[in-house]
Amino acid sequence: MRKLLAFAKREFVFVVALAAAMISMAFVPIDGAYASYVDFRIIALLFSLMLVIQGLIRFGLFSAVSRRLAAKAGSVKSLAMILVCSVFLFSMLVTNDVSLLTFVPLTLMVYPKEDRGSLRFVIVMETIAANLGSMAFPFGNPQNLYLYTYYRMPFGVFFKVVFPVALCSLGMILLVVSFHHYEGALHGDDTVPVSLDDKKLGVGLALFALCIMTALRLLDYRLTFFVVSVCMLFLDRKSFGKVDYGLLGTFVFFFVFVGNLGRISSVTRVLMQSIQGREFLYGVLASQVISNVPAAILLSHFTANGTAIVLGTDIGGLGTLIASLASLISFKIYGRSGDAHKGRYLLLFTVWNFVFLVLLSAFAAFVLL
Repeated sequence: MRKLLAFAKREFVFVVALAAAMISMAFVPIDGAYASYVDFRIIALLFSLMLVIQGLIRFGLFSAVSRRLAAKAGSVKSLAMILVCSVFLFSMLVTNDVSLLTFVPLTLMVYPKEDRGSLRFVIVMETIAANLGSMAFPFGNPQNLYLYTYYRMPFGVFFKVVFPVALCSLGMILLVVSFHHYEGALHGDDTVPVSLDDKKLGVGLALFALCIMTALRLLDYRLTFFVVSVCMLFLDRKSFGKVDYGLLGTFVFFFVFVGNLGRISSVTRVLMQSIQGREFLYGVLASQVISNVPAAILLSHFTANGTAIVLGTDIGGLGTLIASLASLISFKIYGRSGDAHKGRYLLLFTVWNFVFLVLLSAFAAFVLL
């Protein structure tokens, strides 16, 4: 029982998705239509991206780049600015969760130990930067990848919608980080040099380029899935064990849940009537409760306004700790560090997240929508 409770706590959204799928199956018996629920392109592309990124992490790319960036800082404020901006930029290309998995441990390693309050602040800002920076491109986070594919959205349309918000959020982050008061001093770069395998790294970057071209619909997802799987099998088999299969399962179960909802006429009618014209608001609010990935899957089946859902679930990743799964990653990493104050971190996280949520929601609502 303790193991089951620990699993449910660790994979909360997965358990919710499984429960929702099973409940919906009581109303819609299993039949041949179930096979059409799952968007295999999304699952294959997401798996390929996660596999390649885990390989690049194990090949030392992100550790080498991030440590060199940290080594260039001349003051604590400069270090904080470099770390937060790097998270924002990295999350555009390697997803918000991978960016935090890379930079939060580095922050705990290089940040002055005597300034624990500012350490918490920097990690909170890194989390906000990861969730907002990842909105800039379709492959920056799972919900964008799903919505971009589901609505067959032209890249120009997607970029036109998200770029002003991403640019505004970057300005806000820079402003907040620059005005924070920092204490302590840098003690030099005591990180361990990272050795890079140039051959594996070259292949890994080529595979990453394949995934990007597939996300942009320039390549067939089945070809990319096959090439990535075979190459990584020879390059680094252990990367397969690092893939977030819980996230893939969450997608599958929510596909089943939403597919069944779509076959219950009374539910469909109510959802379509209530969501129409309020897609952005529903995206923000639903993300606070069930997180932005399942919110995107659920809402997309009941409206054609994909751009509003993109903005709603991207900005909706701010707010509560569960609004974005990436936020849980930084919280868990910080919580395992020495002298961690989870309560203070959670309070600081909640305050700053809702400040950004309110301001960016107002910007999106009055300027873009």
